[in-house]
Amino acid sequence: MANKMNPLGAPRAGYSWAASAREIDMATPAAKPKPLRIAAQPQNITIDLRRTAMIVIDMQNDFCAKGGWVDSLGLDYTPDRKPIAPLQKLLPTLRKAGVPIIWVNWGNRPDLANMPPNQIHLYKPSGVGVGLGDPLPGSGAAVLQKDSWAAAVVDELEQAPEDIKVDKHRISGFWDTPLDSILRNLGIRTALFCGVNTDQCVLHSLTDANFLGYGCVLVEDCCATTSPDFCTEAAVWNVKKCFGFVTDSGKVLRALKK
Repeated sequence: MANKMNPLGAPRAGYSWAASAREIDMATPAAKPKPLRIAAQPQNITIDLRRTAMIVIDMQNDFCAKGGWVDSLGLDYTPDRKPIAPLQKLLPTLRKAGVPIIWVNWGNRPDLANMPPNQIHLYKPSGVGVGLGDPLPGSGAAVLQKDSWAAAVVDELEQAPEDIKVDKHRISGFWDTPLDSILRNLGIRTALFCGVNTDQCVLHSLTDANFLGYGCVLVEDCCATTSPDFCTEAAVWNVKKCFGFVTDSGKVLRALKK
């Protein structure tokens, strides 16, 4: 029993060691690829389901719910709810296929100690009004504050116990967060992206993933924004031109059914 080899690594890791009292094996074989061909633009793609993660960006009450931050500013928050229905179908199917679901949510520190003035100015340009960390007029929940109702995922989207949660405090989900480390420890090479806003947090998380070497796929109908239509058009065009591939939930589901 002293030389029994025991696995070392995250449970879903694509790469792990084996250990005993006498030996460390760093040459354990990687899991066999599980290819999935998906119709996409500008080219069709084949991904490895064992090395793919779904990254859900900012599907939070502050952006997507009545009484949230966007709603309190007198803006129409309903466009940001468009991803809910397709995600309700897609996420359970991806979980069954063994694809990790990673929720990347804006979550400020209560003291805003990691938020420099330029980031606070972005959302409160004149220095007055309801900005990051301020209480919402109705519920009093602190805007995008970690563990507040405002920063919570909308009720309509289930977060399973095995899902992974990452807090961010910039438009990109990779800046000063453990997201890259988590993906690498899980052996992820392809990232599917969805959430809000298409032209802001989704796009810039995707571009950072591209710069880090991941294959990036935008699931277009699972993304939305309250920005003008031309912002979405430009974001999608740039993903197809420079940063990755674009598909939709229906194409992914059809591929999984095959």
